[in-house]
Amino acid sequence: MNAHGNALSWLTACALTLTACSPESDSSGEALVPADREGKIALGREHASAWQLYQELLERTGGGAPLERDNMPDWTGLWTRVGNPFFDPEQDFGLLTTANLRPEARAELEARRERSAQGIEYDPISDCSPPGHPRWLAIPFLREFIVTPQQVWLTSETVNNIRRIYTDGRAHTAAADAYPLWYGDSIGFWHGHTLVIHTSQLRENVFHRNDPRHSAEIETVEVWQKTDPETILVDVWSYDPVTLAEPWYVQQTYKLVPNEDGYLRISYWHCAENPNNVIERTEEGSSTFEDFTFTDEDD
Repeated sequence: MNAHGNALSWLTACALTLTACSPESDSSGEALVPADREGKIALGREHASAWQLYQELLERTGGGAPLERDNMPDWTGLWTRVGNPFFDPEQDFGLLTTANLRPEARAELEARRERSAQGIEYDPISDCSPPGHPRWLAIPFLREFIVTPQQVWLTSETVNNIRRIYTDGRAHTAAADAYPLWYGDSIGFWHGHTLVIHTSQLRENVFHRNDPRHSAEIETVEVWQKTDPETILVDVWSYDPVTLAEPWYVQQTYKLVPNEDGYLRISYWHCAENPNNVIERTEEGSSTFEDFTFTDEDD
């Protein structure tokens, strides 16, 4: 059986058993990453940085292999993220976080949660700023994933953002030319139909609303795989020496949105389009509208 047939057999078996399959095996025949959450957490702890983890996965797959046009993963359609509204979708309500935070980062999050409970909250995207990465992984609304042999575009209609993952073998931007970006600089490789991504060169931000902050030193590794016709699973390891006492592992799940008649489309979604949606931060730390009115000033 050829490689395409093997991939289809594997995918069919996953769908029939109604279970989430682990990523494809490495060159030794072992699973690329452990199947269970605790094993994936342990894998992250074994590496001092996201780059070290990425390099090990690259080595285990023999350097990966470029996609061939007659054997491309089918990620077409519109997708939406599912799970609880935290960066870790498995986090229970009432829990501060599943991340192992350094003391200062934990104290900052506790204080911010207390203010939020009092109605004092200012979210970084309130002023129409991009969500950024890794927060991009947890934002709601529709998404589209565009796969080509040289690049993968991960798009979302939230503030119309696009992540470009370069899979053509190029390295990261040279340090002399690098600077913090909302979505960083992402390179990756394919192992069969499994996509492995390393992202660096990010801006300081929050992981998600009411979640911990991260510094500009954060780097991530993601392992993307379509595990059945309606599910894409993403294993994510975040490394931040400033805020995290150890790598933070989470798994994101994206489900295919029914759209048989093609009526649904990615919209141009940007809050700055609304002239009444100029947001200001108040002195106590909440947000408010500037000169809110329901009429156009020219009327």
